[in-house]
Amino acid sequence: MVHLKRKRRDNNLIDAIEAIDPIVFDDIVWRVVRKGRDPTQCSRSGGRWDDGTFDVLYSSEMAKGAIEEMRFHLLRGQPIMPSRVEYKLFEINLSLERSLKLLNLKALQKIGLDTARYGQLSYNEKSLEYPRSQDIAEVAHFLEYDGLIVPSARHDCLNIVAFCNQIPPDAINEKKDHGLVHW
Repeated sequence: MVHLKRKRRDNNLIDAIEAIDPIVFDDIVWRVVRKGRDPTQCSRSGGRWDDGTFDVLYSSEMAKGAIEEMRFHLLRGQPIMPSRVEYKLFEINLSLERSLKLLNLKALQKIGLDTARYGQLSYNEKSLEYPRSQDIAEVAHFLEYDGLIVPSARHDCLNIVAFCNQIPPDAINEKKDHGLVHW
C-alpha cells in the first residue's frame, strides 16, 4: 500500500485562517460541466483550490464566471476551442454552513498568496501559481470549513468551492439546466 506523504502545514497560515470567522452561504451558483455529467458531482481535480486530497465542487456566483473558467481549462494554451466538445450550464442550489470568505485579492494577499500573478499565468504554468492557493484550501479543509468563497481568476466575480465531504448530500442540488454553452 502506497501512502502519500503530506507536507507540513504552515502554522502562520493556520493562525491566519482561524482568525477569519466562517460565514453561511446559501444561494444559487453556476457550473459548466461536460454534457451527460451530473453537475453536482464532486471531484479531486488538483485545481487552484484543491490539492487532490479531498473532493470539491467548483462553481461561480455568475453564469459568465462559470463559462469563463471552463473556457480557460478547455483551451489549455491552445489557440482554438476544441470543436466536438459539448458542455452545459447549470444553476445549482448550494448551502454552506461554515465557509471561508476571502472576498478580494487583498484578503488573499493578507494570508500569504502572491496575487501579482493571480490568474495571469498560462495553463502550463499553473504549478507556479497553485501551490499556495492549494495550501490555503487544505488548511481551511483541515480546520473544518465546508468551502471557500474566493475571487475568480477568470471573471470579475466570486467563485464558490464546496468541500464535499464536509457538507450533507442535500447541500448541493441542481436547480435548472440552461442547456448547451455556445462558445
